Amino acid sequence: MGDTQFMKRLLLLTLLATVICLSGCGRGGDQDAAGRPTVAFVVKTLNNPFFVDMQNGAREAAEQLNVKLIVQAAQRDTDSERQMQIVENLIQTRPDALCIVPSGSKELLPAIAKANRAGIPVLVVDQGIDEEAARESGVRTETYIGSPNYEGGRIAGRFLVEQFDGKAKVAILEGVPGQEAGIQRHEGFLNVLKDHPDMEVVASQTAMFSRDQGFNVFQNMLTAHPEIEALFATNDMMALGAVEAIRAAGRTGTITVVGFDAVADAREAIREGTMLGSVAQYPAEMGRIAVESALKIINGESVPEYVPVKIDMFTKANL
Repeated sequence: MGDTQFMKRLLLLTLLATVICLSGCGRGGDQDAAGRPTVAFVVKTLNNPFFVDMQNGAREAAEQLNVKLIVQAAQRDTDSERQMQIVENLIQTRPDALCIVPSGSKELLPAIAKANRAGIPVLVVDQGIDEEAARESGVRTETYIGSPNYEGGRIAGRFLVEQFDGKAKVAILEGVPGQEAGIQRHEGFLNVLKDHPDMEVVASQTAMFSRDQGFNVFQNMLTAHPEIEALFATNDMMALGAVEAIRAAGRTGTITVVGFDAVADAREAIREGTMLGSVAQYPAEMGRIAVESALKIINGESVPEYVPVKIDMFTKANL
């Protein structure tokens, strides 16, 4: 009889230990000693001031909300393979929520699917995913937080049309192929120009969102098309590279350059007059909203499927 009672107690203790483990090893298993929820934030790279600003906004929000924040990134913003590895490693630590700025619209879907299976909510920031591919693969995300990139491209298009009274030879520096943000900016810009046939696009090529490639690609464009009067670059890094190519060609002041993001170096170029304007995003605001939204989801609250972040056209007049 004593052995039977001993076995019952042993069984009870085993069940209790299992319950404790399950409650501690599920969502929230990476809470720190203070019991703070953990949010992992994976940006494309921290070698771009845009994403540094996003990180800073996220950290400020995390401090205010008593959230443990983990920020990681690949060295290059096009390194989808490395970003996938980072996400998969973070899933093993079981954060309460995962915020991701995808390096590609489809490449990260398998990693997001793993987060889904682990019960970790995923929030997409700045760079959207391919919604059709996500549906086909059964991938779920909680929300998308970002600027209306298509409208940003339209803003840039209207701005250049006004500057040239609807007649100019135009070049475009496109973003990374397959990345939704650059694609939408490009399409929005072209949508405006189609109503202004005298705004002729004489050259359009990717420079991979890179300052170095912005320089090299635009240098080649100028050689092939010296008649270029205006440039729209779908991010500021490429625009700044183009500004250097214009300077090297002795063409400063003869070509109007408009970028996208309004990073610090672009704002300085606008002040100096080497860039005319940049469509301003607010990456720190994106980071802040992402952490706030993640905490709401952790606490069982609902968030909108899309949270837009404002955009503006920055020029010397309104800097």
